[in-house]
Amino acid sequence: MHARVSRFQDDPSNLDEAERFAEEKIVPQAQAQPGFLGLLSLIDRDSGVSLAITLWESEQAMGDSETAADQLRDDSAAHTDAKITSVERYEVSIRVGV
Repeated sequence: MHARVSRFQDDPSNLDEAERFAEEKIVPQAQAQPGFLGLLSLIDRDSGVSLAITLWESEQAMGDSETAADQLRDDSAAHTDAKITSVERYEVSIRVGV
């Protein structure tokens, strides 16, 4: 399993709207990608930092989704004028209960 971690910086007052937009628009499109296994969204309401972690069945599936992921990430950030501060890719080494 592999994971892509996208970090955003937003105004804390925008986080509820950003999450609503992600649930309605971004998640369905991510779920349609071959090899998609899941998504976790982590937010810090004080700082406005959020992490979107997508899980993929293989490195190949994650790689094949890069173009779509770039567009979804850009759309998500543009919706509330957030800044994408990093995008990282990992192999999942330990998985418990997910």
